[in-house]
Amino acid sequence: MAKAFYPGSFDPAHNGHIDVAMRASRLFDQVVVGVYKTPSKNLMFDTEERVALFQESLDGITNVEVVPFTGLAPTVAREVGAEVILRGLRAGYDFEQEFEMALMWRNLAPDIDVVCMMSALEHQFIYSSRIKEVARLGANIDNLVPPHVAEALKERI
Repeated sequence: MAKAFYPGSFDPAHNGHIDVAMRASRLFDQVVVGVYKTPSKNLMFDTEERVALFQESLDGITNVEVVPFTGLAPTVAREVGAEVILRGLRAGYDFEQEFEMALMWRNLAPDIDVVCMMSALEHQFIYSSRIKEVARLGANIDNLVPPHVAEALKERI
């Protein structure tokens, strides 16, 4: 088995992200979840908070490490010794976006493969940006994120 690098902004980590990381932990010797420090998004949580929220979500999963990162995903994958970059796919839109990104990464680092895992059916509609939006509007998000993430969102809002 190999080592995988799972990059994302994870603002915040939701049940879909956690499901992919947990399933990947059974397929790979080690999974490094990379929390991107400087995405071009409006962040609700800073990098340290996003790392901590994801780490707590994976309590007890010993072969998954959550770290902050900057730079290109293939470069960081190589730095952490990963042979693959792991991505989660929801529906059609994700495929188009991830396919294009995977081609660019293969151009930059032909030695690093991209492995995509299909999101579980119950997580197909979950997006961090949508979770933040409905939480701001007072909707219940308890079935979309772990309890500690729901609490952090409520405190932040």
